[in-house]
Amino acid sequence: MNAIAKRRMIRRYTDRPVSREAVIALLEAATRAPSPHNRQPWRFAVLAGAARVRLATTMGERLREDLARDGVAPELIARDVSRSYQRITSAPVCILACMTLRDMDVYPDDRRNAAERWMAGQAVAAALQNILLAATDLGLGACWMCAPLFCPQAVVQTLGLPSDWEPQALITLGYPADAGTPRDRRRVEEVTLWLDN
Repeated sequence: MNAIAKRRMIRRYTDRPVSREAVIALLEAATRAPSPHNRQPWRFAVLAGAARVRLATTMGERLREDLARDGVAPELIARDVSRSYQRITSAPVCILACMTLRDMDVYPDDRRNAAERWMAGQAVAAALQNILLAATDLGLGACWMCAPLFCPQAVVQTLGLPSDWEPQALITLGYPADAGTPRDRRRVEEVTLWLDN
């Protein structure tokens, strides 16, 4: 519970490197997440150095195209693209979390196949939460970025990932340069129904 309470989205990091041992500890925490049928549909790519720059550049290009189609003003597009690039390239390490349906069940109907896909996505999300909590426990800062969902094929091609890996999220990692900002949460009473009959 302590890590849950302390966790913040951290977007600025110091130059202190993150050890390989720490990254492995985070990935081990990720792989302890629950998964449907214990199929463990998560896959991870650890990015540092030039790999981060390639990914940030590719995702920035896609973001620029999407915002231009939306009619966003050029100066706002430039600001968003720059912010995204900075967040990714200034983090000492990034973990790209992907989903694979390779080992998931296949049904003869779309309804159950869609449910199976949701189940795999939920498992990857649980693994991501484990990474965030373990990072907090190790004194690391982290930020969950959903941007890869908007350009999955570009991410796969840029990084040369296996074709069945579906990018879901990017976790930036490093030692925090600030404490992050606590966010308000809805009260339990606002988000819960208690049903007893």
